[in-house]
This record gives sequence, structure tokens and C-alpha cells, in this order.
Amino acid sequence: MLTLDKFEEASEKVKEVTLETKLIYSNYLSEQTGNKVYLKPENMQFTGAYKVRGAYYKISTLSEEERERGLITASAGNHAQGVAYAAKCYGCKATIVMPTTTPLIKVNRTKSYGADVVLYGDVYDEACAHAYELAEKHGYTFIHPFDDLTVATGQGTIAMEIFKELPLVEYILVPIGGGGLATGVSTLAKLLNPKIKVIGVEPAGANCMQASFKEGKVTTLPAVNTIADGTAVKTPGEKIFPYIQKNLDDIITVSDDELVVSFLDMVENHKMVVENSGLLTVAALKHLNVKDKRVVSILSGGNMDVITMSSVVQQGLIFRDRIFTVSVLLPDKPGELCKVSGIIAREQGNVIKLEHNQFVTTNRTAAVELRITLECFGPEHKQQIINALEKEGYKPKQVRTSL
Repeated sequence: MLTLDKFEEASEKVKEVTLETKLIYSNYLSEQTGNKVYLKPENMQFTGAYKVRGAYYKISTLSEEERERGLITASAGNHAQGVAYAAKCYGCKATIVMPTTTPLIKVNRTKSYGADVVLYGDVYDEACAHAYELAEKHGYTFIHPFDDLTVATGQGTIAMEIFKELPLVEYILVPIGGGGLATGVSTLAKLLNPKIKVIGVEPAGANCMQASFKEGKVTTLPAVNTIADGTAVKTPGEKIFPYIQKNLDDIITVSDDELVVSFLDMVENHKMVVENSGLLTVAALKHLNVKDKRVVSILSGGNMDVITMSSVVQQGLIFRDRIFTVSVLLPDKPGELCKVSGIIAREQGNVIKLEHNQFVTTNRTAAVELRITLECFGPEHKQQIINALEKEGYKPKQVRTSL
């Protein structure tokens, strides 16, 4: 079913609901990796993610009777919005089952398109099982988020756009959750250029496709644990797996810590908000063992709630040594705190938080503990502040930062 004719048909159809997401050349990431890195910003779509492509194309192929029965799907958020928006375009009723852990922004936006939202389960797989039950009970037409060849065809239209803009592309990095996007992109890419390398990227805590590759069959993980909620899938798709096996060249996994740092990179250097799943391909760039290649990283979505964003920014600053905490012992007498703050001020450190513990020893006069959380310019500036404290006779000890 995944033929060039179908991909061309889908490419024309999705233009009805997609925004033009032209490639963005990244000077920063190119310099960091030694490659020519381009970003495909699907986070800039009207629904905040690429998922509207597959959802809209799938619904366009349904019969009137299938649409009139009402649609149902399960999703961690982006496919939910894609189906809800596409259903609204076709005047269909849509019911979306989402995990209870889904970010609020994704829930509210799904509702804003007129869909009924049911929150069920802790992960996608539990929500999906419940959606199948509701489909059976009410006769709804189920729109699978990834294990559907028509949906995968719609997602693959991204590759068509990449090739039109950058015909000589050599590597495409694509996020993997259940595998629909990777199936469409890798299959079409190989049809257009059999020599191209398409690399899938998964979170290390939800690497169901990597596990399936190793076993040579669809494999279910016992559990998933990742901040990349959009790709937190325990079992990849059965129908699409043969296409993945045939067309995907490799799978890279990245840690949650790498995603946190990548979020800062995108905000600071490209002024873009990209959700954790969408950042997988950015974090994977440093794992590519190639140089001077034309590489496209697909940014699959940008639907991130403000609370998560705040947490990721804070953790990213800590990982980058721009926020750190030190503990010093000082006599419990007037003026000592002033001395320490004077040293920090002289070195242009910015105090965020102070914790003064008088009960660290039984002899308060001899020593009390002062924990100082500081903002600085980076690793070198951090060491400069620590060295200044040591020079003045204090013995700063770095401790875990808690904001």
C-alpha cells in the first residue's frame, strides 16, 4: 500500500490542512556536529505537530458511513489534536482517549477542536486498549495513531517536502514512538533515493522499536519511563514493522538529560519551543559518526505545557553549570554571611537561594552550614567563584541543586 502514487496523492491532500514548514539551516548545530544540519519544524504546524497529516489523509479515505459512525482514537496528545481537527473539517464526531499523564495543553487543545476527551490509563498502551473497547461498544471508526498504513502514508509526506527543498539530503533523523512517522518517512525516502540513510531516534526509557529490531519481531517493553511523553510507547505497530525493518538504517536512543539540554539549545539558538519527543532528533545529532553530511532533523511537535517547560529550563541550566549549589561551613557570628556574599558579588555571581543550617554540628560557634544556590555564566565562571571562596579560606563543597 505504501506506493509512490499514494504518497503523491497524500502530499496533495494534506496541503489542505498543513502550514508550509520550510527547512531551517542551523549554524549552531552544524558547527557543533561538523555536518550541514537542517531542521524540519513540524512544531510550527497549526495543531503544533505533524500528526494532522496522517489523521487528515486517513479520514479523507473513509466512506461517508465510516465517518458518520463517529471516530475514536487513543493518543498522548498530538495525534489526538490531529484527529480532532481533521474530524472538525469533515464534520465528524470524534472521541479521544488520552493517558491521565497527558500535558494539560494537549488535553485542552484537543477539546477546543470539538472532540470528546476521555482520560484513561497511565501510558498510551492502556489508553489505546480502552479506546478499542469504546469503539466496539459504540461502533466508532478507530483511527490508529501509528499502526495504520494509510496514516503512515500521510506522515510520510514530510519526506516529499524535504526532498523538494533539499534534493541532495544524505541523512534524515526521525523520532520514533509507535513507528508511524518513521515508516512513512523512511519508505518514501528510500523510494526517492535508495542510498539515503534514515535513522530512527527513541528515548532510552521507551525504546520499543530498538528492542523489536534486536528480537526481529514486535516486542513489548515491560514499562516505559521518559519525559518524552509523545513517544512513550510500550509496543510498536505490527502492520508497519516490516516497513521499518526494510527501510530504517539504524536506531539511536537518547537519555532524558540529553533532551533537557537540547531544549535549551532550541530556545536560545533558534527561538523555538519544541516538545521533548520532537527534540529526539536534535539530541541524536552528536551520536552520528559522520562529518560533512547534509542532515535533516525532523522536529515532530511543539506542544509543551508551561509547567513542564519551566522544569526543563531549570534542569537544563543546572546541567549546563549555569546554576549550581555549594555548601560552606562558617562560624556562627555576625558578619560571616556578609563576607561570603561579598566574595560572590566580587566575582559577579548571582545568588538565587540561601539556606542557613545552624544544626549541622553540635558546636554552633565552631561552624554552621550555608548552602548557596548561584547563577553563573557557565563552567569556567562557576570554577572562578569556587576558587575565590577557597582563596578566602572557605572550603566550598558542591552539592545537589534543588530549586
